[in-house]
Amino acid sequence: MGENAALRRRMLELELSQAELAHRVNIETENRTGRYGTCTIRTVRDWLNGKTGWPHEKQRLALEAVFECTAEELGFTPRGASRPASPPEEDVRRRTFVTSGPTAAAAAAVPSLSNRTTIGSSDVLRLRAGLETLDALDDHQGGHAALERAALAGARQVLDTQQNGSASERVRRRLFSVAADFVAVAAWSCIDARDLDRAEQHLDTCMRLAGLAQDTTAQFRAWNSVAMLAHQRHRHSEAVAAAQAAQAVGITRRDPFFASLAHARTAIGHSNLENRQAALRSIGLAADALGRSRDMPRPSWIAFYGLAELHALTAIVRYRLGDSEQAEGASHQALAMLPEQFRRNRALATIRLALAQLHQGDMELATATAGSVFGLMDGAPLPGRMRTLLGDFHRDLLTLSANAPAAREWADRFRTEWSQS
Repeated sequence: MGENAALRRRMLELELSQAELAHRVNIETENRTGRYGTCTIRTVRDWLNGKTGWPHEKQRLALEAVFECTAEELGFTPRGASRPASPPEEDVRRRTFVTSGPTAAAAAAVPSLSNRTTIGSSDVLRLRAGLETLDALDDHQGGHAALERAALAGARQVLDTQQNGSASERVRRRLFSVAADFVAVAAWSCIDARDLDRAEQHLDTCMRLAGLAQDTTAQFRAWNSVAMLAHQRHRHSEAVAAAQAAQAVGITRRDPFFASLAHARTAIGHSNLENRQAALRSIGLAADALGRSRDMPRPSWIAFYGLAELHALTAIVRYRLGDSEQAEGASHQALAMLPEQFRRNRALATIRLALAQLHQGDMELATATAGSVFGLMDGAPLPGRMRTLLGDFHRDLLTLSANAPAAREWADRFRTEWSQS
């Protein structure tokens, strides 16, 4: 008899080794009979190479329980029946996905798997797909309470699946990774909305889940957010330490794209500490690393980063160091390159451009630039981080020249827009 390709495909989908499948079959046998089964690696090998075309009843029933399908669908043929010329098509008889969650985004994107479900790679991909929806929502609108709730709902569903489902150790780690990413979205949403205490709580959870997942990309994401949270809290030495921790995780050694972002975060921390030499060195390392990176598949959450965002971060570094002219130039470069879908980031870069213009004494241009932010957001609520930057601009403008016509016009519009957002 020929190789059992159907069984091999099912094992690959669930990422089960021969030893893991033998153990799972023996566990199912014990659940049915009270005695641990006798399946071995040799038994599984005989199934795969076709030597055993129809397992005996106890092992056959256990196999059907492990894979949640019939033995025939696993490529086995009853004794006396002719074997089909080609293996049956994939029809895994998937369980019905039940969607739930506090927002339509979570409900549409994150399935909840029923109890005693065998979970495989395709299920992990389904669960992870919801992240792309939430990341796109963040790129467009920024952090807000509904995004946080949706992300936490997604994390709960993934962890419920991990708790109730049957999966290989590798798949379980991948589930922890997906849960960590959902919680990271919630943490980032709170950072952007400047709900910093909740952000810190979520990041503690995110870091724990990333550790359970043994996923260095998830760990990088957590450290990146820790650095941003420390920046928001004005704990700049901690921000540098978190960014350096991000530099040390495994993904940065494999992919200079991630290393570039970590160096840029480090540069911002140094600039806030007024450590000019270290800040410029780090932003230079960020540019060098980005130049070495190659196009390859990466998680959707880091799609915001690239040359445009590096220019935007360079503008922050230069502004903090007092280099307003260089900050203005970097902001113009960022705005010229930012993709349209990153509306929130475009608005933030515009505010920073206005600040750089203001601190060069060009008040009328600066107020016109700052005023364009409200049009960019198109009536959407302004995230807390954006409101803070606009408040910084308003304060600096009034400090420099409260009585100038441009300042008075800005103040009138600022109060009107602020009350509506």
